[in-house]
Amino acid sequence: MQKNYVIGFPRIGEKRELKKVLEKYWAKQSDFGDVEYVASQLKKRHWNYQKEAKIEFISSNDFSYYDNMLDTSILLGAIPKRFENLKDEELYFAMARGNENSVAMEMTKWFNTNYHYIVPEISKETTFKLNSKKVIEEYKEALELGIKTKINLIGAITYLGLSKSVDNNDVFLHINKVVEVYKELLLEISKLDEEVVVQFDEPLFVKDLDSKVLSLIKPVYDALASVSTNIKVVVTTYFEHSNDATKILVNTPIWALGLDFIHGVKNFEALELIKNSNKILIAGVIDGRNIWKSNFQDKIQLLNKISKVVDKENVIVGTSCSLLHVPFTLSYEEKLDKEIKSWLAFANEKLKELSLVSKQFFDFKLNLDEVSSIRKNAEENSQRKISSKIHNIKIQEEIKSLKLFERVDKFQDRIKVQREFFKYDFLTTTTIGSFPQTPQIRENRKNFKANLISEEVYESEIKKYIDDCVAFQEEIGLDVLVHGEPERNDMVEYFGEMLDGFAFTQNAWVQSYGSRCVKPPLIYGDVNRANPMTVEWIKYAQSKTSKVMKGMLTGPVTILNWSFVRDDLPRSAVTRQIAYAICKEVDDLQNAGIKMIQVDEAAFKEGYPLRVENIKEYENWAVDNFKLSVSSAKVDTQIHTHMCYSEFNDIIKTIEAMDADVISIETARSGNRLLRIFKEVAYKQEIGPGIYDIHSPRVPSVEEMVEQIKSLLEVLPKEQLWINPDCGLKTRKWPEVKQSLENMVKAVNIIKKGEIK
Repeated sequence: MQKNYVIGFPRIGEKRELKKVLEKYWAKQSDFGDVEYVASQLKKRHWNYQKEAKIEFISSNDFSYYDNMLDTSILLGAIPKRFENLKDEELYFAMARGNENSVAMEMTKWFNTNYHYIVPEISKETTFKLNSKKVIEEYKEALELGIKTKINLIGAITYLGLSKSVDNNDVFLHINKVVEVYKELLLEISKLDEEVVVQFDEPLFVKDLDSKVLSLIKPVYDALASVSTNIKVVVTTYFEHSNDATKILVNTPIWALGLDFIHGVKNFEALELIKNSNKILIAGVIDGRNIWKSNFQDKIQLLNKISKVVDKENVIVGTSCSLLHVPFTLSYEEKLDKEIKSWLAFANEKLKELSLVSKQFFDFKLNLDEVSSIRKNAEENSQRKISSKIHNIKIQEEIKSLKLFERVDKFQDRIKVQREFFKYDFLTTTTIGSFPQTPQIRENRKNFKANLISEEVYESEIKKYIDDCVAFQEEIGLDVLVHGEPERNDMVEYFGEMLDGFAFTQNAWVQSYGSRCVKPPLIYGDVNRANPMTVEWIKYAQSKTSKVMKGMLTGPVTILNWSFVRDDLPRSAVTRQIAYAICKEVDDLQNAGIKMIQVDEAAFKEGYPLRVENIKEYENWAVDNFKLSVSSAKVDTQIHTHMCYSEFNDIIKTIEAMDADVISIETARSGNRLLRIFKEVAYKQEIGPGIYDIHSPRVPSVEEMVEQIKSLLEVLPKEQLWINPDCGLKTRKWPEVKQSLENMVKAVNIIKKGEIK
């Protein structure tokens, strides 16, 4: 065997098969048996791909219908009381998506990635019991195919550490109960085979942990690694270094440690400890988070550096994290520029890279095809460095000569002018921007891109949608309107398609949450905006109403964080190029009469470093580039921004520094808890807390929204509050959207008629 190891594998399917069957099931167009069949076929295919690539350690239980953290809640029997009368798939999807009677569980970002997990809810009364056979069944499923897998589990400390306490009790008071359930599960696993490798994912260990959490590591892994002599326990961490935890783990009876040497360079500092403990090191050197082709020479040098400390026989070559975070395969990319394509590797290609790197490192004999692949890798990496596609000298010089980096006027002066200009009072209603992307809109875009319809036909369909969208918003009485974004495929991809330095794929989908997939752009070269990107569509929408029409842009930090970014420039430098492009667009919009402009930074928090020591540097360049992007805005141009899935307590000062006039935020699943921090710091700008959850098909009642608004007014004065949904409405159906927004406006009118003081 080649001594190589894949932390985890994508599960949505190379053609998004899981997404499609799930959405049919949710729409009641098929039954759950169809979902199970597709899932079975996908697992079989994914295991075989890894087997064919000569991967030694292949995962089972990395597959999920929705999310692995949700699966773990089911496994541990940690079911919130509002769902306790449900069973099986009805229970599972209600926890993820909500139903008519109960709101869904909260969802948030998985560390600093664009993947979202379902947040476990823990209270003093939460009981834990072994509640699922999925782990056992999936291992047997692979074994029947002749594939012996390792079993992936979310570690007990990470599971509780990422949970939400619903009664302010310490979630770690339950650690012994969770460990007992895992011990029971491990006993069941021990009966499966003569020897089984069990991987516990503990990415929480890469964060700055307090002594209380660190003190749990040894007793937890002393217990779990001692359950059975035929179980080899692996603890994997990723996205950063985990040196504090490593110091403890080397003194437990675990078999191996998986460390990320791409995004956690400081893991080198722990190598001596690993050597002295004689543990196996799974060295994560194949990047599981970015799509650039590995440089084999660099990887061998990295592994040689590691093996100077840790004995080579104790090293296994691995991915830096799960390949869940990259697209499935390059096989379907028929339209991608051939030169750019030659610089890329997606999940399937990374399997081959891992296999070749491990063969070279361990001096296994190479066949002629493998020798040729290694030579080709060197040539393509060299060619990329000198490619004329990458550099735009003109834009580099323009950015160097910039003199204005932020707005001239202060907020307290701007807001007086803006309130007079726009003539709004309090509890102003709007939406975050997008409206449902109907099958007709998608078909129209698809046909236009395929040259099946003329530009005239395409634009007439877009205008018809905008007409209907504006008419609906006027009919229900929204105060500030949006055009609905029917021309946009994605809030990042749309802009990237009009910027130099971006490339786009046909099928490079990555799971964001549940069935939701995104197709991130590839930033391969210098970014430049040659022409306006949104002006004509927003001007058209404004021509259809006398109400304020809000322009919609995506911010530079979000474009960066939701793209696969070139690795030959600092991320801060790439963001500056994007910010400069957005700055030009803001100026063109305001000159066209669009004076309210939303620059979304939905992924601002997502890019935060996981270690405190690195945060200040990120905040500085991220804030500076946001401010650059809106620096062209005049005093009577109101700048909005939007953030979602963020805990604001630790970044509230940074949000203030961004200096947007209005910020809209996700709060529907968390009540007004997130909002209180804005009051505590005496936040001066205006705020639009989301009053209903758009990630669930559930339509909240008028009465429910009235209560939600009242809870907001307990925290902030009415003059400071805007009223809007949590996020964009792109993924929802029109009937849900219409009823929900009607109810939202009715709720605001009830509050206003009540003469709130």
